[in-house]
Amino acid sequence: MHRSLLPLLVSLSPALLFLLLLPHVTVTHQQWEDYKYGHQGPELDEQNKNQSCSWTCSVFTQQWPGGFCQSLDNGTHCRIPPNINSWTIHGLWPLRRMRCCDCWPMFHSDVQEVEAELNQYWPSLLKTKSSFYFWREEWRKHGVCAACVEGLNSPLRYFQQSLKLRGQFDVHRLLENANITPSCQRLYKVSEVHRVLAPHLGDQIEIQCVKDQKDRQVWFQVKTRLSRNFTVGCDDRDVGRGPFPPSPGHPCPPDVPFYFYPINHQQPRSPCD
Repeated sequence: MHRSLLPLLVSLSPALLFLLLLPHVTVTHQQWEDYKYGHQGPELDEQNKNQSCSWTCSVFTQQWPGGFCQSLDNGTHCRIPPNINSWTIHGLWPLRRMRCCDCWPMFHSDVQEVEAELNQYWPSLLKTKSSFYFWREEWRKHGVCAACVEGLNSPLRYFQQSLKLRGQFDVHRLLENANITPSCQRLYKVSEVHRVLAPHLGDQIEIQCVKDQKDRQVWFQVKTRLSRNFTVGCDDRDVGRGPFPPSPGHPCPPDVPFYFYPINHQQPRSPCD
């Protein structure tokens, strides 16, 4: 009888195997359907509702690969895949006052449906981390907290919505239409970039910089504040009290021009040398 079960176990997805192997857990057909299609069970809802759903605002963060590499202490860790020539997703982060629980693991099979798009728009830019590792960490740190919202209530839906936001907030197209393009010589000011992006990303956008090895301000990220229904802007007065994701960046100084470095796949840390 045990031998007859082996082919069945081999054919199961990692997610179901995880649930089956938990001690004292019996997985019904309905519970598996809930996991697969993103409906949290009543036990998970009651146990984590206060923690996971204590947020009203979120931040959708896009990063510029040419600036990201300047943010690393060890420049040799940076890599820009050959297919990456535009802004990429850093994350979709609920701004909350509680930490996410470790109650919802993510498996490779959860995102296979959108993997090609994720590789294009949400790649890892670190040699030391695979793209799947990056996605799984974003789900563990932020996606689980976001999952109390219907449009984000599974790993697949969380990443699908993030990709949708990337298309909606096409920073590359908006900048290019305004003739704001990467350059090793030209400098930009926060005011001119804000004037171009704010009508589409909202007045609360944060334009983030890092300093390069020569202590120059370099454009790094754009953060867009969103409400729970993904509309632009959020006015939660408590939003500044939450444990925000650590970032090496800082708001670009309004009175100091900054560089918008081009992408250099061969020398990602030194694009203008």
